[in-house]
Amino acid sequence: MNQPDPNRATALRGIITDFLMKRRDAKLKDLAPDEPKRAELHEQFIPATWLEDAARRAGQIQAVTHSLKPVHPDAKGTNLYCPPSTLAAAEVVGSHCLGDNFAGDVVGNAAALDVHKFLKQAHAGSSLLELSVAADADLAAALSDDPAKALAWMQAFASLTEPRGRLTSHTLAKQLYWQTGDDPLNDAGFQLLAPLYASSLAHRVFETLQDDRFSDAAKAAREARKANTFSERPVREYPQLAVQQLGGTKPQNISQLNSERRGNNYLLASLPPVWRSVDLKPLLSTDSMFHRFGRRPEVRQSVKALLAFLKSDPKRNMDTRDKRAAWVQLLSDEFLQFTAELRSLEPGWSQTPACQLGDAEARWLDPDGVATTDAELVRPAPTNIPERISAAFANWLNAQLRDPLPTGDTEFLAWRNAMHEHIKTEEREGNHVE
Repeated sequence: MNQPDPNRATALRGIITDFLMKRRDAKLKDLAPDEPKRAELHEQFIPATWLEDAARRAGQIQAVTHSLKPVHPDAKGTNLYCPPSTLAAAEVVGSHCLGDNFAGDVVGNAAALDVHKFLKQAHAGSSLLELSVAADADLAAALSDDPAKALAWMQAFASLTEPRGRLTSHTLAKQLYWQTGDDPLNDAGFQLLAPLYASSLAHRVFETLQDDRFSDAAKAAREARKANTFSERPVREYPQLAVQQLGGTKPQNISQLNSERRGNNYLLASLPPVWRSVDLKPLLSTDSMFHRFGRRPEVRQSVKALLAFLKSDPKRNMDTRDKRAAWVQLLSDEFLQFTAELRSLEPGWSQTPACQLGDAEARWLDPDGVATTDAELVRPAPTNIPERISAAFANWLNAQLRDPLPTGDTEFLAWRNAMHEHIKTEEREGNHVE
């Protein structure tokens, strides 16, 4: 152990004293001035007294990066402390990606978690736990004037990162055989694996998603997107996000980091890609774009849901109107997405003999191709295409709902006006511009 630096040792001693005084004062504030327990607390938080007790209780907990209890809360076996910088690099995302900036977790007796909170205190980027593992001379000088006692305490604290006993699994833990040989019939060609929960990685994922979803900067970025203004921060969305609860009403029984997350652990959607059997093709040999539009799975599902809602004979109030408008909004979004896809085709497809679309639909879906023909024929382009398309959409939707519902002019006007307003909004935002 090197000779201590007095200034650094003093700084570390200040961190230790400050931590203990804050914990002591937090307990004292709820006690009456004449409460006898106040003297006991003052005695308990004398640095030498508290550190002696903390070193004793350190054996009740273990610092980990990969833990077993998230696999099953009653499982008993090995937990591991593997700093990410010591892990082999891989092309997939894993704990190795965390580098030196990671949150270590702790498992064991929840009553001793304050020892870990103490060891998380840091000076110049190094935690007291890291300094204990390194047998730092300045930390030893800060802990006690007795070198032997300081060394014993640091060894007790450093033991948090060491495996407890021999490596073991448990009947409630997950285990799997991983083939390492070439012959699947040879039992010797398999390695038994006992997967652990990557607690430090899960915590980084949780913190990242919390920041992307709820931070002030993320909220400002979403407001900028809504207002169509610039934002240096990108907007990140996590569709179909799931939350796994670990520990029930006592998340601290799983681990310290799990307790800080209140038991919440995010699960990203893991879904197969949506299979599309054919590439996007022009609308040929059909007289209406709504034949193909109506066959889209999202459209069929939305129409079915809207029809079921209307057939339930809901009350005629604001809530019903809002729900109906929401379904129509979904169909409008799908329609504009459908037309945007067709507009991405090479211009001119609507001007071939195989295209049987009417003038309004051809101009709406292939504006550049029709514009070229207009220029060649020196004919003016009509200015009411959005209105005609909105009316066509309203007629199509009425037809979907007419059997068995009595739809007519009132519904037609509602659908047409909603679609026309949607189109105008898109035009103001720079999309679907004629």
